[in-house]
Amino acid sequence: MKHAVLGIGGVGGLVAGLLAKSGHQVDAIVRPQVLAAQPDHILIHQPTGRILANVRITSVLDRSVDVFWIAVKATQLETALEGISGSEASVGAVVPLLNGIDHVGRLREFFGRRVVPPTISVESERVAPGHIIQRSPFVRFAISDLGQSQLQSVMEKLSAFGTEYRFIANEATLMWSKLCLLTPLALTTTAAGRTSGEILSDPHWEPRLRSSTIETCAVAAAEGAAIDPAEIALLHSSLPPGMRSSMQKDVAAGRLPELDAIAGPILHGATKNSLPVTTCRYLNDAIAQMICGSQGWP
Repeated sequence: MKHAVLGIGGVGGLVAGLLAKSGHQVDAIVRPQVLAAQPDHILIHQPTGRILANVRITSVLDRSVDVFWIAVKATQLETALEGISGSEASVGAVVPLLNGIDHVGRLREFFGRRVVPPTISVESERVAPGHIIQRSPFVRFAISDLGQSQLQSVMEKLSAFGTEYRFIANEATLMWSKLCLLTPLALTTTAAGRTSGEILSDPHWEPRLRSSTIETCAVAAAEGAAIDPAEIALLHSSLPPGMRSSMQKDVAAGRLPELDAIAGPILHGATKNSLPVTTCRYLNDAIAQMICGSQGWP
């Protein structure tokens, strides 16, 4: 099968490399200004070993593909869509690997029914062009069953490299499950500047993680998702103790974080459904004040 991956940072680079190593043809689409710096391969260091795979580097979607993976940051989505709006290449399934929920509706405005929402759970980081380090011992996909016929064989091949996957019928449960896991962790690790293990062992921050998890799951339930906060808490406790959220890394590096994409659906959903999310709001506001005060961002 032919694939294109838009954005080859920590997540996109990982997916592009694994797809290419499993025998697929992969176009890795990057911004024109960084095209010259990109190697024609992706090197992945996993906890279990090293993977090197060749990809075609391009700055445009210039040929038709069976699956189009979108792995840019949520803050970069509109710019990315502008960059491909003039392409005449046809695409099959559109698989967005962004944090949050709101991007699904936006992409369906652009691509229509071809969008197949997934989530991916992994800690991976691009440390240099074409060089990805997978820090978590797992790569877990959950995918809408709308794409099972197109993606089943793809996921079976990726499982040879330690990935796990499942197809889910309830789209609300699919998308909110990732958000309920990610949002409390991202907010607390970023506000505290600590790893997941440090949060869980701290009597000041652990209750905030637990409280924000309960609040997030309550909003998810109001939006039609079936998620047990106890199961989310169990997943939090099973994470590698040194794990850091992508939001935490962005703030530490002075990059604009995906605060609105990750916390926004919780805050907006709480207002819509008249639910209290005191801890989530406190953490969100603390992070907003932190980045505005230290970086001068608007």
